[in-house]
Amino acid sequence: MATKKNFIIVGGGLAGVSAAEELRKQGFDGTIQLIGKEPHAPYIRPPLSKGYLNGSDGLDAVFVHPDSWYAENNIELLTNTKAYGVNSRDHEVTVDGGKPLHYDKLLLATGSSPRLLTIDGAELGGVHYLRTLDDSKALHKELSGGGRNLVLIGSGWIGMEVGATARTLGNDVTILEQVPIPLANAIGDELGMMFHDLHKEHGVDMRMSVVVDKIVGSHGKVAGVQLKTGEVIPADLVLIGVGAVPNVALADDAGIITENGIVVDQAMQTSDPDIFAAGDVANAFHPLANMRLRSEHWANALNEGPAAARGMLGQNESFEDIPYFYTDQFDVGMEYSGYGPMTKGAKVVYRGNREGREFIAFWLKDDRVVAGMNVNVWDVNDQVQRLIREGKVMDESRLTDESVDLKDI
Repeated sequence: MATKKNFIIVGGGLAGVSAAEELRKQGFDGTIQLIGKEPHAPYIRPPLSKGYLNGSDGLDAVFVHPDSWYAENNIELLTNTKAYGVNSRDHEVTVDGGKPLHYDKLLLATGSSPRLLTIDGAELGGVHYLRTLDDSKALHKELSGGGRNLVLIGSGWIGMEVGATARTLGNDVTILEQVPIPLANAIGDELGMMFHDLHKEHGVDMRMSVVVDKIVGSHGKVAGVQLKTGEVIPADLVLIGVGAVPNVALADDAGIITENGIVVDQAMQTSDPDIFAAGDVANAFHPLANMRLRSEHWANALNEGPAAARGMLGQNESFEDIPYFYTDQFDVGMEYSGYGPMTKGAKVVYRGNREGREFIAFWLKDDRVVAGMNVNVWDVNDQVQRLIREGKVMDESRLTDESVDLKDI
């Protein structure tokens, strides 16, 4: 009698649980072991810097499924369990206690970790990173009552979102950044300045083109952040948000190819045919873009996990979803779809009211839409993605003319 197969998923985040769910939807009746190093069941991360952090969202908006769902779907959820190694020859994963677990197929959905800032004072009490649910809980406890001095080191999406949330809760917020314009690497100088001005209008102290020297404090507690100029910015707490690095240690241990994450094909398969990767850690070949793309956003984890599951089942999978993310900061909400690397040097054109922050921005490369961002304009993302996917040469005047329905372009 044939033995049922065992699929192991390492990574208790959205990519991992989405893969497990898809395996069951596709009729896989073998065993599934979902391994997560955190004590919590899988959850989504966007609320950690938005609704959950400000207190408007409860845990029901954070967890992907109720606890009962895992037993109901015959998924063995191993929380608070760290995977230490992968023996690809013997098809084994080593977890806490040295216990080897056998797999027929393995999915690495190990995510990414905050990039650590190695400066004096980074170990002081009151210095935070934001990656986990517990990180967000700790920050909420500090910020929810208002009246605190928060200094953010870094002006990426996490820093800007936390800055907006903290300010809305009644805290004083200073953002320190080495580059002159926040978010410029992601959306360009012009749109980066829109977010810069938005924060300034709401009382955030935007300190651009500054270099942090060290974090200072007394009795083990943070008191401020010192710049290279010697100036000290007072701080009751500090959040470091200077990027993230993919967690590739298990992939390296397995001897599979890594480069800016775990290298996978369009079916999420690594250089080992029995090992797959998805989510933040996967550097996947994208057939439509004809390049490798690694994305650290929610939608990527949501959609790559199921693609990896289908790949693990031997289906003819080709992941072609257009990268997508969103942000909410003060009274500005936006959605972005597109291929970030293709926007470098692209022309940006606008449809709508830029001054009123109600518009759609399109990035044109060789007169084709390679990315789009709708700001306080809703129910258009499907059309934006269609324009990117079709790759047609655009009539710029029609694209920017609000009297022309996007569906007709």
